[in-house]
Amino acid sequence: MNHSRLLILALVCAFAATASGCFKPPRNMPNESVIGYDGQSAVPPDCAKLARPSLLTDAGLRRPSMQWGCATYTNLAAQLAHPEDAVKPQTLGPADAAVAASAVRRYESGRVIPLDTTTSRDSK
Repeated sequence: MNHSRLLILALVCAFAATASGCFKPPRNMPNESVIGYDGQSAVPPDCAKLARPSLLTDAGLRRPSMQWGCATYTNLAAQLAHPEDAVKPQTLGPADAAVAASAVRRYESGRVIPLDTTTSRDSK
């Protein structure tokens, strides 16, 4: 009985030691710093530089390389309203409590300011 518990404990520890490598983030993966700024607009990353060779094989043949993050960071670069924020982000300023409180008061009293129909649309 004591030997079986010791064996189970040893197996659990062995599994935990081998599975712990699965929880580490991948190394050398691209981050948002691959988006550039040319002084006027955001520059998407060069996808060829993001290519990483596959470590997996399929029937003995190496799988094609992957360009990790290429689509994500290209789309992000296209969506930036202020592209200079990609290289030099602005610091977050303090919240204006009076403006927030007045909005809550208007909502609670039923005097909500209607949407400007020339620049926005109703979600219904």
